Amino acid sequence: MNTDKIVGKRIKSLRESQSIGLEEMAERTGLNVEQITCIESDKELPSLAPLIKIARALGVRLGTFLDDRDALGPVISRKTNRKEGISFSTSQTVSRTYMDYYSLSSDKSGRHMEPFVILVDPRAEGDFQLSSHEGEEFIFCLDGAIEVTYGEDSHILEEGDSIYYDSIVAHHVHAADARGAKILAVVYMPI
Repeated sequence: MNTDKIVGKRIKSLRESQSIGLEEMAERTGLNVEQITCIESDKELPSLAPLIKIARALGVRLGTFLDDRDALGPVISRKTNRKEGISFSTSQTVSRTYMDYYSLSSDKSGRHMEPFVILVDPRAEGDFQLSSHEGEEFIFCLDGAIEVTYGEDSHILEEGDSIYYDSIVAHHVHAADARGAKILAVVYMPI
């Protein structure tokens, strides 16, 4: 399944089913109408922060956009069955796909956490914007090293290190060096 091509359709369908116009959606999310139109037309998959704002405005979980299913019991994610990764842009208007997200819970209905294995490609210095959203994040570095900018502080995490933070504080996660990295990330967003 190509998730990049279904997120926008799901958002538009949910927005229209709730009789929310583009202007009202922009007001609720703090995004502009052009950004919402771009997202809904599947021209780009934005970073998590705008998606979380849209989910909150629509009263749904983030997973509703990504790959929501109906399994109520436990869900097992096997490495041999891992689905195609999802790439988010790092800003709301420009697509820069330096992270590939692999959902570990796409079949779980009613979830409040979004666990991912994320492959983080190396990036150019200073090529990022801080973002914030409601909720919490937990990151465990599986391979390589990442830099987590959190507010005005920066933290380097190497293999085996982890960080847990409130995502309302402006933050950004990126590779710490030219090797890139692999992380386990769990995003929690209250509804």
